[in-house]
Amino acid sequence: MNSLNTAPVSQTLDRLFRDAALADADVMPPADGPDAGVDLAEAFAGLLAAEAEDLHGVYRGYAQNFLNVTPEYGRFLYQCARACRARRIVEFGTSMGVSTIHLAAALRDNGGGALIGTELEPGKAVRAQDHLAQAGLDDLVEIRVGDARQTLALIDGPIDLVLLDGAFSLYLPVLQLLEPHLRTGTVILAENAFDHGNAYLDHVRDPANGYLSQQLAINEGRGNEFTVVTR
Repeated sequence: MNSLNTAPVSQTLDRLFRDAALADADVMPPADGPDAGVDLAEAFAGLLAAEAEDLHGVYRGYAQNFLNVTPEYGRFLYQCARACRARRIVEFGTSMGVSTIHLAAALRDNGGGALIGTELEPGKAVRAQDHLAQAGLDDLVEIRVGDARQTLALIDGPIDLVLLDGAFSLYLPVLQLLEPHLRTGTVILAENAFDHGNAYLDHVRDPANGYLSQQLAINEGRGNEFTVVTR
């Protein structure tokens, strides 16, 4: 079974990808072309610096933008969750719920489970919950609103898959917060983890920390990192 190809999931995703293309046309550097990776890395390096000054202010400015995963990467998220038979997923950076729908569809097709998401912007969390309801997946997802360092402080039980797709400066703090709940084989996916003196990459690429990690060729140039817990 593959819910991504069936209504209402497929219809909801098709509409959201169209809406996102319109909403983000002026804020996202091109995702393809010879200089795409450089443009994205420069853009997100600038965001990283801005986050250090005013985290909430930066993302308040993107409250109407999707900043979503591509359809190709969304399918990869679904594949990863199916492959590891995930029953418990944590997502940092829910935004409008595009990636959340892909992961929740995998949970449904795995026989059920729970996804805990967190989103800084309350308005985005409301819209994401509505989109999940339209896709018929809202019963599998809890979206916590606020700073992930607080919203993810209380997690019970083991985690099968983690998606990091929020404020770049918080990737390492969020991962370290979740580490007590990661098991051997837990999959960690980080969007936009560009190699620019990135403490997160230093951490997951150091075998001494119990991870095996490498950059993905999927959406090459967008800094997508794939990590597996080996300890």
